[in-house]
Amino acid sequence: MNKRDFLTRSALAGVLPVAGVQAASPQARGPVLLTIGGPVVTKSNRGPLDPALDQMMSKHGVQFDKALALDAVALYRLPTIQIKPTLEYDAKVHALSGPLISTVLEAAGVAPTSTVLVGLRAVDGYNVAISLADIRRYRMLIATHMDGQPLALGGLGPQWAVYDADNLVDFKDKPLKQRFGLCPWGVYYIDVKPA
Repeated sequence: MNKRDFLTRSALAGVLPVAGVQAASPQARGPVLLTIGGPVVTKSNRGPLDPALDQMMSKHGVQFDKALALDAVALYRLPTIQIKPTLEYDAKVHALSGPLISTVLEAAGVAPTSTVLVGLRAVDGYNVAISLADIRRYRMLIATHMDGQPLALGGLGPQWAVYDADNLVDFKDKPLKQRFGLCPWGVYYIDVKPA
């Protein structure tokens, strides 16, 4: 861990519990970057979607009665992993890091062995549906950083649902441009429902 990451994480250490976000977790203190909703979410910190104020979600057809809203502090406090896939955009290997999607879902109260369908919605409206079993099998993460820098809105971020396609049997032999169809960038909402 570099010094800047250590200092940032240390300064934020008292904001959320180390064990993850609890059912009675405080409201996000910064801008919400990722919202997890759906009927199987049991740990939440916000109420139902408000069509008047949740404009983008409403226009994308998102609906929920309760959800877990995560800001950067909450996302960065979750345990992270790093992968180094070759990206389709520049055909170069990049280091991507962030929490596993399964870890994010557990913070929202989704049991690790649940038979659920997970919808990954991006800011441009792109939506992917994938089973939790496949998310776990592919070790998909919500990348928040690339090559040590935060992913930017307007680029591939601020979050990118992604896996290490170079090392997955289902993808490694496909042409580079066909490996990441299940990996929306600019992810802002995760919907979890029974399969």
